[in-house]
Amino acid sequence: MTNLIESRIERQGFAILDGGLATELEQRGADLDHFLWSARLLAEAPDLIGQVHQDYLAAGADFIATATYQASFSGFERAGFDRGPAERLMRLSVELAMHARERFWSSPENRVGRLPPLIAASIGPYGACLHDGSEYHGNYDIGRQALLDFHRARMDILADTPADLFALETIPLQEEGEVLIQLLGEYPGKQAWLSFSCRDGQHVSHGERFADCAALADASDQVVAVGINCTAPQHVSELLESARDVHTPLVVYPNSGEHWIATDNRWAGHECGSFPVRDWYERGARLIGGCCRTGPEDIRDLRKELLKIVG
Repeated sequence: MTNLIESRIERQGFAILDGGLATELEQRGADLDHFLWSARLLAEAPDLIGQVHQDYLAAGADFIATATYQASFSGFERAGFDRGPAERLMRLSVELAMHARERFWSSPENRVGRLPPLIAASIGPYGACLHDGSEYHGNYDIGRQALLDFHRARMDILADTPADLFALETIPLQEEGEVLIQLLGEYPGKQAWLSFSCRDGQHVSHGERFADCAALADASDQVVAVGINCTAPQHVSELLESARDVHTPLVVYPNSGEHWIATDNRWAGHECGSFPVRDWYERGARLIGGCCRTGPEDIRDLRKELLKIVG
């Protein structure tokens, strides 16, 4: 099985991820004040999701992630969708990304200096479905088997789609990372990147050492990148440095520097400004993008900067 990440790095020197999906949808007028967050728009505004995908591709993204970060059968059931309709919405998320890719790649001018974009099926943490900010602390009141069952239900569906790989993202605790790697073994034809939310320059959100969490990836041939997402940019350099001994390629896509206040359903604090991309690259990051509160212009700037770095 060809390693989807290493082949990109060998040919291009880096790979660009997209930016925030939900917060970009909000910038375009979508109301995401709902426990399904961006997954709600799979039913209500699928064309808007497709347009955001296409705009990220035009900005330079090599990967686009599906609108399934917050999608779960329990969440869809709470919103009135039985299992059949919920499954169709999850599959629709991949179809929307595929159609955006097809439209983008059908124009010869878009292929100049580019590799064919890939689609990552987004798998968010258990805490995301709680809609209470748990993805930023990981203090779940459930056991390991419940985590396995929760994630398996979604992965069973998304593994049976044409998505190129999984994005196992915003994982706040080591045990959940272990569970996801265990489950990945049930889908031997699938690869994934695994990224953790972190609370400082040394620890994931739940408190385990990021270096220990990142090292989990080296034991799995299916985990093709490991790193950090939806974390304040000022912590990224130290986190990357702590994972110097990890052999798996490193992925970084931080948020804008603001922090999420779950009780008020809003972001607060100050944006960090531009990302120190050269420093992150020099510390080993090869997949770089943005998370919440970043948009297509940020991705365009990232690609320009990385092209300068690799010469």
